[in-house]
Amino acid sequence: MIAGIDVASILLGGIAAGTVLFIVSVGLSVTMGLMGFINLAHGAFAMFGGYIIVLAMNRAHFGFTVALALGFAATAALSVVLEQFLYRRLYRAGELDQVLLTIGLIFIFMAALTIVVGPQSQPLQLPPELGGQINLGFTQYRTYSVFLIVVGFFVVAGIWLAFERTRIGAQIRATVDNRRMAESLGINVDRLFTITFAFGSGMAGLGGGLGAEFLGLDPQYALKYLVYFLIAVSVGGLGSVVGVYYASLLLGALDFVLKLYLPKGGTIFIYVLTILLLLWRPQGLFGRKAT
Repeated sequence: MIAGIDVASILLGGIAAGTVLFIVSVGLSVTMGLMGFINLAHGAFAMFGGYIIVLAMNRAHFGFTVALALGFAATAALSVVLEQFLYRRLYRAGELDQVLLTIGLIFIFMAALTIVVGPQSQPLQLPPELGGQINLGFTQYRTYSVFLIVVGFFVVAGIWLAFERTRIGAQIRATVDNRRMAESLGINVDRLFTITFAFGSGMAGLGGGLGAEFLGLDPQYALKYLVYFLIAVSVGGLGSVVGVYYASLLLGALDFVLKLYLPKGGTIFIYVLTILLLLWRPQGLFGRKAT
């Protein structure tokens, strides 16, 4: 019985960590799949939104729900400004130019947050109703972790439905498949890019706040977890919401177990498995082969 409880706790912890990774990474998958832009600064948006959420709660004493909404909105608004004045200028530029711009943005975000807030880690103060543990029948587990798992399920279901069952979702899919044809049908691709980029960045900010209790939150956040975001997207497949969800859960569970049982060097297995998988399926588990 004890072993069963341990296995359940490990799986729940891994799924909760993977859920956080998904909420941050899904926006990167959508924007890269639609825009073809190598946005390495996606983690910086997650970090910015996380800081907004945590500081809104810790210093301005906003409620948890209000702080989450504020973090999403502030990150989305900032991304629109950057998309209009910086990203748009490099849509047709080479990959190296895009990488240099977005890496530069990471260091700007890091320096700005260090100066304004300080280098120390920012703790997430959970509301009382999300503290403690909840009885799941087969085990007792942290309420906040269960909350994250439930939130992740609704997020993936909501985004999938939006992509598959709405007009704007159809426009996004059409633009991904053939941008010139979409433009000839009257789709405003530039506006679609802005809306999608704002939503994806807002989701990153939301994930940065929700995951602050798991991943921590400090000015090094964007660089520390950049590889994990890229692995989730590349393994799941560009533009595949469900694929990134499954890949994030797998990565979260594997990372959780390795840190628990192989704290020194265990993550090397994640990198090796990622390399082998991408050699086998360069488009990812759920991505479509290029035609």
